[in-house]
Amino acid sequence: MFRGSLVALITPMQADGALDRRAFAEFVEWQIAEGTQGLIPVGTTGESPTLTHEEHHEVVEACVAVAKGRVPVIAGTGSNSTAEAVDLTRHARQSGADAALVVTPYYNKPTQEGLYRHYMAIADAVDLPILIYNIPGRSVVDMSVETMARLAKHPNIVGVKDATANLTRPLHTRAACGPEFCQLSGEDHTAVSYLAAGGHGCISVTANIAPRLCRQMHDAWAEGRAQDAIAIQDRLVPVHDAMFCETSPGPVKYAASLLGRSTEFCRLPMAPVAESTKLRVREAMTGAGLLN
Repeated sequence: MFRGSLVALITPMQADGALDRRAFAEFVEWQIAEGTQGLIPVGTTGESPTLTHEEHHEVVEACVAVAKGRVPVIAGTGSNSTAEAVDLTRHARQSGADAALVVTPYYNKPTQEGLYRHYMAIADAVDLPILIYNIPGRSVVDMSVETMARLAKHPNIVGVKDATANLTRPLHTRAACGPEFCQLSGEDHTAVSYLAAGGHGCISVTANIAPRLCRQMHDAWAEGRAQDAIAIQDRLVPVHDAMFCETSPGPVKYAASLLGRSTEFCRLPMAPVAESTKLRVREAMTGAGLLN
């Protein structure tokens, strides 16, 4: 079971857009030292849409190599091509990843039956735990609880990253899929509320720049210190707001640059963030005690 504070890793890049391999390795090491409980390379936050297949493979391999089994690595392996998703998931398994995060196919707009067959094909082809990534805001399709319950019967399909921001969803998913089905929030703002609804953790964007605080929030909840968890949540809300005031990962990569962890560079079609966004990010980080 994956639980607690997990991070949707950025992919640090040099000013010319090349992968910054050293910065990535140092970033993963810092995340582990700060208490992050799970690493998710090459998701949307990691700019997977603009990485080549070779770069995608390299980032997964580097993450596994740095983690050295200290925390689980859940590799992003989704695609709107089932065959491509199978290939990426096979590579994740060969690289030593602990699981795969597979996004619902975007643009194709499959039916619920299409979603079912897509995930079953991947789960049948690769013996690796799979988390469904349900994010209607980016994929346009929303996997129903009924479809998820069908998929949960497969031994390799073990959970969901739920980015619907619908706090009734974990209640119905728990009832349909059982308490052992891993439920992780994919929305930073809902992390504590999602835990209260029966979730097990959060795959966070904000944890890229506030890993210790995010871990402390999850620890507080797990230890029954609900008010402490809520206090940390309140401290982080302006940071969450800033991280999504423009399309992610633009703001979070700028925030990481302020910490000296990456450049702010994102590959096209992601444009540099606006000056107003930079100001908002700085103010939020300073207010949360992340910057002096």
